[in-house]
Amino acid sequence: MSGRRVGLFATCLVDIFRPETGFAAAELPHRAGCEVVVPHAQTCCGQRAWNSGDRATTRALVLGLMDAFAGLDAVVAPSGSCIGMLRQFPDVRGAEDSRAAEAEAFAARCFELTEFLVEQCGYTPSVRPHMASLTYHDSGAGLREWGIKVQPRRLLEAAGAETREMDAAEVCCDFGRTFCVKYPEVSTAMTDAKIASNERSDADLLVGGDLGCLLSIAGRLSREGKRVQARHVAEVLIGETAHALGTPDVSA
Repeated sequence: MSGRRVGLFATCLVDIFRPETGFAAAELPHRAGCEVVVPHAQTCCGQRAWNSGDRATTRALVLGLMDAFAGLDAVVAPSGSCIGMLRQFPDVRGAEDSRAAEAEAFAARCFELTEFLVEQCGYTPSVRPHMASLTYHDSGAGLREWGIKVQPRRLLEAAGAETREMDAAEVCCDFGRTFCVKYPEVSTAMTDAKIASNERSDADLLVGGDLGCLLSIAGRLSREGKRVQARHVAEVLIGETAHALGTPDVSA
């Protein structure tokens, strides 16, 4: 898809907590030969409203995003979870809706970042020297809904990463949309199990493709005083590793 106009869907968590991930996610399609634009009118994907049963708000957000990204060849997001919501737009609109066909076409143009780079662009990153050893966490939405597993690993290995698979790479981290709010004790236990799996891999970095997962894991790593750092795959691929993800400061 070299030479195409690609819209970056930045996601709420990237915008608020980790803009470095957004800059990296914009840079990678550019390196793959695409023109990247970031529509200012974009909003939340609507996942929180949809999961909470607020259909009216979800539909309003859907229409706004379809308009914001109109005319672009593809929409790319550094999140399997958020891109999954965009791909659900035909279900949100409903077959009887006057814009149902438009929603179908929009959903077909939406891609998770590593999926887009590998499957649509055939992109191979440059080899980076002195990369830290890493293990990869498969986010539930990206893995189970869209089959995002091989793509990030292929990119990281092409960039020269030493990958050490953890024994529970496909097990949920705990974030799970509203799950971590409703069941905090269970959520914490799941995060601790993920961290233990990571420690058994003996990797220096824990890498993933969804910032929700990474912020949750990174917060627990920080509170427990662990040495392992958490990074988004986009940042690792372009070499932006100035500082690790930590516990978000939401006190302001």
